[in-house]
Amino acid sequence: MQSLRKAMSITPDAIAWEHEHPDGTRSATLVGVREAGNIFTYAFYIPPNVWDAPHSHPTASHLTVASGTLLLGYGPIMKPGAAVRHPAGSFLHVPAGAVHFDGADEETVIIGTAIGAWSTDYV
Repeated sequence: MQSLRKAMSITPDAIAWEHEHPDGTRSATLVGVREAGNIFTYAFYIPPNVWDAPHSHPTASHLTVASGTLLLGYGPIMKPGAAVRHPAGSFLHVPAGAVHFDGADEETVIIGTAIGAWSTDYV
């Protein structure tokens, strides 16, 4: 985790992943802390053919697709065919409480900024 007072730059292939999850996804906090009232920036890696079930977050997230293509759909039922493709360079705003599902059909890295406290609440 980097201090908010220190300049930094990073490419998707240089992210130091902090957590590897059972489904092969990885995550890291790049800047800040995920505590209540604090802004933080995180990275999330999605391997090919992995989907995250419908869920929401308590605060909004501003996302940029750093590499690959993010597949994102909204609603409480997983419908991969309804997901919209967001290629590298895309910007997305996912509102607080918006139930969504996401996945990838190729290696994909997203960079997000949000305010803590952060959680993933599955439907």
